[in-house]
Amino acid sequence: MEETMRTALREGEKLEPLWKGVSVIVGAGHTFGTDTVLLAAFSLPKAGEVCADFGTGCGAIPLLWCARSRPKAVYAVEIQPFACDMARRSVRRNRLDETIHVAEGDIRDLRANAAVPHGLDLIACNPPYQAAGTGIPSRADGKRIARHEVFGGFSDLAGTAAAFLRWGGRFCCCMRPARLCDTLLALRAAGLEPKRLRFVQQRESAAPFLFLLQAGRGGKPGMEVAPALLVERESGGFSDEMLRIYGQNREGTT
Repeated sequence: MEETMRTALREGEKLEPLWKGVSVIVGAGHTFGTDTVLLAAFSLPKAGEVCADFGTGCGAIPLLWCARSRPKAVYAVEIQPFACDMARRSVRRNRLDETIHVAEGDIRDLRANAAVPHGLDLIACNPPYQAAGTGIPSRADGKRIARHEVFGGFSDLAGTAAAFLRWGGRFCCCMRPARLCDTLLALRAAGLEPKRLRFVQQRESAAPFLFLLQAGRGGKPGMEVAPALLVERESGGFSDEMLRIYGQNREGTT
């Protein structure tokens, strides 16, 4: 009975399939989108690596990592208590308690506590896309925190990531193209050299709406720009690459 309560769905929640045999609890203002799935695939860890997901939300990225690879440990950091509770219940439902460790807190405070170890191989983050003071903030706390830089800006994120990565470790993120220049400058200032960039387009005839970026701690200058990732065929429906990324969850998540 106690274990059932520890994994039970709350009012307004549902299970969303991620991969064959792996699902995540969503609802109550905490869910995920195509950008999360793309970032999880772009940043997929190698077997045996120790990783972290900053601003994990409902925990979709750590669950996708564990479904598609075999990381040694994943630290899922989230500042919102309700999202942490959802992520923990999803981890228990998928029997990944020994691999995924959910840590509640502000990433700006991580250096002052022991919630996450130093020397990580990989850190990923799907950060708020709206800089402080821009856009129209949502009235819902969860959406406002996820979309707007309420708890520090991208420079704070880059600095914390650099502090926790080992030399040569990787940082991966996604962001809107309008913020590309600021993102590159913030990463380099933090000692994270941009190494791999990929734009995401809805279809070949459309402008990019997102970019995926990998930076390395202590890396040498020089960045690879990969061909654009197309979400749809011109004729409609997911592209072949998107179908491969979604894998067993062929219908995708929007």
